[in-house]
Amino acid sequence: MTTPAKRPFGFLLPLFLAGLIVFAVIGPVYASSNSSQDWQTVSFFFENDLFADTDKYYTNAVQLTWVSPDLERYRDDVRLPQWTLPIIRCAPFVNVPDSTHNVGLLLGQHIYTPSDIRTTIVDPDERPYAGFLYSGLALHSKTTSQLDTLEAVVGIVGPSALGEEAQNTVHRLRGLHLARGWDSQLHDEPALRLAWQRKHRLWQWTNPNGFGADCLPHIGATLGNVKTALNAGGEFRLGYRLPQDFGTDTIRPGAGISAPLPTGPATRWGRLGVHLFAGVNAQVIARNIFLDGNTWRHSRHVDKRFIVGEISAGVAVTFEQLKITYRHVFRTQEFEHQDRGHAIGSMAVTWAF
Repeated sequence: MTTPAKRPFGFLLPLFLAGLIVFAVIGPVYASSNSSQDWQTVSFFFENDLFADTDKYYTNAVQLTWVSPDLERYRDDVRLPQWTLPIIRCAPFVNVPDSTHNVGLLLGQHIYTPSDIRTTIVDPDERPYAGFLYSGLALHSKTTSQLDTLEAVVGIVGPSALGEEAQNTVHRLRGLHLARGWDSQLHDEPALRLAWQRKHRLWQWTNPNGFGADCLPHIGATLGNVKTALNAGGEFRLGYRLPQDFGTDTIRPGAGISAPLPTGPATRWGRLGVHLFAGVNAQVIARNIFLDGNTWRHSRHVDKRFIVGEISAGVAVTFEQLKITYRHVFRTQEFEHQDRGHAIGSMAVTWAF
């Protein structure tokens, strides 16, 4: 077991708990609003490879996200400290004239393991154990056809991220084998990640019966000691009463806004919408701490692959202010000696209020 002495940044945990309190108290400012622009949203993301009947690599992640109602100016959100406003005004991509803005907050944890978690002796050709605990601020700027997101995340990688405790607690509850190699995980390291993502509604089709389709390409960049990479891809959606958002992301840097309100008037069954979607994404990766190891200290590491691709498909259901999405993702090999690609399931539940 990991000892407390290995957690020099353990004092950061109360900061993340304080962040949970922020999520608990947001909302009263806008609670009396009813127009579609005034909905704020809370989303819970859960990603796990149990959906693919495996227990390895990128094995679990959870993220809680809050997005403000639409704002004409960022300063209209009273939650933002005054000292942040000059910095926000200088931020690239998210101060486009004639666009609508949103502020987002996020909290999350990721867990990574090698393929064999039953042994205490980790193969040097296997990816290392690692946990990542983080919180962040996102700025969104959107028009009807384009969404730009700028995201800043701070957190901790290492024992203080509580990856061992989270994984083995769940395994005990489910009667599964405990992961025994966590003593070899990455060392504690403060984490910083800046990300930008742009989505564009390239094409859209609708008919009077409520059916529609659209195509949403995206590009992005990530910079930091956690990850430095470029990415590009897209999503195609087809269904009944597509929500006027920019799709539903997996947990990734710069993930955008999910607005669960379907278009069109209510029917006898309420405001119900269903759509299918398929997506692709490719990354060119300069650094990935979960494969390259710690930045300033020697740690376990593997030889990563610089180009990684993803394909995915799924279904989304919207009803009134609720949106539930499931996406199955297949990712190509991320490091040398990885036996094959890896699949995960990604679920998201979004509530507007």
